[in-house]
Amino acid sequence: MKILSPRVLRALERFNAAHPWDHNAHYHRWILRQLPRRFDRVLDVGSGSGDLARLLAGRADSVEAVDSDPVMTGQAQKLTPSGLPVTLTVADATAGLPAGPYDVITCVATIHHLPFSQALTRFRRHLAPGGTLVIVGLFRAQTPVDHLLGVVAIPANVAMGWLKNKGRPSRRPVSMTALTRSADMTFADVVREVRDVLPGARLRRRLFWRYTLVWKQP
Repeated sequence: MKILSPRVLRALERFNAAHPWDHNAHYHRWILRQLPRRFDRVLDVGSGSGDLARLLAGRADSVEAVDSDPVMTGQAQKLTPSGLPVTLTVADATAGLPAGPYDVITCVATIHHLPFSQALTRFRRHLAPGGTLVIVGLFRAQTPVDHLLGVVAIPANVAMGWLKNKGRPSRRPVSMTALTRSADMTFADVVREVRDVLPGARLRRRLFWRYTLVWKQP
């Protein structure tokens, strides 16, 4: 389904390159609202530059942050004050995770890089009873609703880029410099597999080409 002409898309790409902002960090405060005021152990999977891990450290006794990119992890370590209870580790989430259980597990814009159902199963096993899993993921647009949200996101994306950069060209955020790839799964694919692994999970399409998932361990 073709929504925009190549000319318009190129203009948007030029604008975004000059006025970048972090679509994933946009959801960090929303993530915090899904969590208790205080908790013990947290695991942040795909921690990137460590922005979310540092926010979580304000509520947690300890935060384990893992990312497969050693360059991004090194940058995160430089950005993280030594007094924060954050441990940043280079680790491949497909090979294993630090030993749980965890009261909170977060995963932002990472699970589409992993075998989806296996990753959900692993998160569930590492979550403590009563613990909370929060995922912000990417999906491939397929339905008219998906494409409509994409169209709505375009002017919102421009407005956010302009406001966050105060109308001036800006440097690309550190957390946006890591290599990424497009999502293969549609939202319907996500819903179907989540229902099999995490019954009762709350799923919702979001702006900026994202979806959210919240699930609590019984």
